[in-house]
Amino acid sequence: MTTPGLAGFIASGEDSQTCDVVVAEVLEALGQGFELLPERGAPRGGRRRTWFDTFDWRLYRAGLTLEYAAAHRGGELRLTGASPYGDAVQLVTGWKASRPHQLRDLPDGPIATSVSGVVAPRALLPEVTVTGTTAAYRLLNEDGKTVARLLVEYPAVAAGDVRPLPPRLTITEVRGYLTQARRAARIIAGIPGVWPVTQPLLADALHAIGRYPGDYSNKVAANITGRMPAAEAAATILLRLLDIVEANVPGVLRDIDIEFLHDLRVSVRRSRSALKLFGDALTAPLAAPGTALTGRKLARFAAEFKWVGDLTTPTRDLDVHLLDFEDTVRTLRAAKPDDLEPFRAYLKQRRVREFRLLARGLRSPRFVTLTRDWRERLTAIRDSANAGTAATVRSGQSRRAVVETTGTLAADRTRLAFAKVAKRGAAITPASPHDSLHDLRKRCKELRYALEFFAPLYPADSYGAVLADLKRLQDCLGEFQDTEVQIGEIRALATSMLAADEAPAVTLLAMGEVTAWLAARQQGAREDFERRFAEFAGVDGQRRMAELLRGGAA
Repeated sequence: MTTPGLAGFIASGEDSQTCDVVVAEVLEALGQGFELLPERGAPRGGRRRTWFDTFDWRLYRAGLTLEYAAAHRGGELRLTGASPYGDAVQLVTGWKASRPHQLRDLPDGPIATSVSGVVAPRALLPEVTVTGTTAAYRLLNEDGKTVARLLVEYPAVAAGDVRPLPPRLTITEVRGYLTQARRAARIIAGIPGVWPVTQPLLADALHAIGRYPGDYSNKVAANITGRMPAAEAAATILLRLLDIVEANVPGVLRDIDIEFLHDLRVSVRRSRSALKLFGDALTAPLAAPGTALTGRKLARFAAEFKWVGDLTTPTRDLDVHLLDFEDTVRTLRAAKPDDLEPFRAYLKQRRVREFRLLARGLRSPRFVTLTRDWRERLTAIRDSANAGTAATVRSGQSRRAVVETTGTLAADRTRLAFAKVAKRGAAITPASPHDSLHDLRKRCKELRYALEFFAPLYPADSYGAVLADLKRLQDCLGEFQDTEVQIGEIRALATSMLAADEAPAVTLLAMGEVTAWLAARQQGAREDFERRFAEFAGVDGQRRMAELLRGGAA
């Protein structure tokens, strides 16, 4: 057990030989203050540790760390951090450190209970593996009694090749001899080249392979400022969205978990909305001739992203059905859960066929050409706009007179998006057709994306207030539209199952009960709409939006 109040240390150096010299100096210094004896059986070797997290670092963001330590037979999983059950260790067999694991692979116990609500529906991926040896020493006083122990760990990242990391030194306490342990720690701290540990081994290991915890997020989080030229900001935002699309393609093709496709689809949808909101900013004259997009080229890219969206829709719709299947089963009252099993089997078979078409499309020259050309064009626009601004500043001209700023662009386009939501929402009455709510939902998405695109420009408090109201309205509209879509899909699937002679009567009856339950949910959302819309677009909502836009423009 590590001594309370004592930190570990790192022996730093330019290379492993220098680190070894520092460790030798530590041992020599400790040997002058204590009798230093190697622990029986030291050094211990062959330790192999692998850290797991989801692709979007859900455990890390929740303050949790999941580590797998291999052993001769099986191994153990160790969960540390802010778990309600505290740190937990569980023995596992058959756990492969080199491949992804679904939640069902976790053994029952505190680890599965702690992480399931955080991780689902994502898979656990191996992030980095560290091997190494550990040498242990006993520190003895004048009476020959052990008063502390020194552990020297020699870690290395196993990433195709072996990449040594700086040795880590830890003093552990022997009960009743805390003063001596602290004295040993002070001796170590005084050695040149020794530094206190400031981050966990996981962070050092990731850094060695060019990564860091939390290095992927599906958030837009573009690096923009209010005074940036609008063309540069537009290209920067769209490049960020393209990064997310491309980061998720391998996970989609490997079919690791359904969230890879979800994140890819959201970024495609955001890209299409961005082109509608401020695509014209990409057509402005820039410093380098030929870098601006023409309206025709812009329309071609928009059409190609629509193709990608359409390509991914069938598989995503089936993923949602299968993801919600157990919840759907629990709504049954007249039918039995087993009555829906043929429906589940049909959904799985249908998904296999649709996923095959999706994978073919993402591997096609059409998709590869789209992402390559889009990146090249956006990069040229971003760099040209930036160069044009620098040239303007050098010439002493006013940037505001030459190019539209991002602050102005954000305020104008977000105000327009809000006006569309307010106007169309106010026109909806209880007698309005379903399509009117569907159209309003699309306008709300465009407004939501506009807010997210320009989030770095807005004051955090007013941004959070507006976004919270908008999310509640979107949840209501989403519930209304999603249930309508699901009802239509279930009816279409029932027809297909009948045509294929794969629909027992009890299954069709159970599917009918599910559609009735969905219709009741849809009606509840319709009744809740007026209140949600008033909260967002009423007098108070308009005031909050005005304050937000003033802050962004400033």
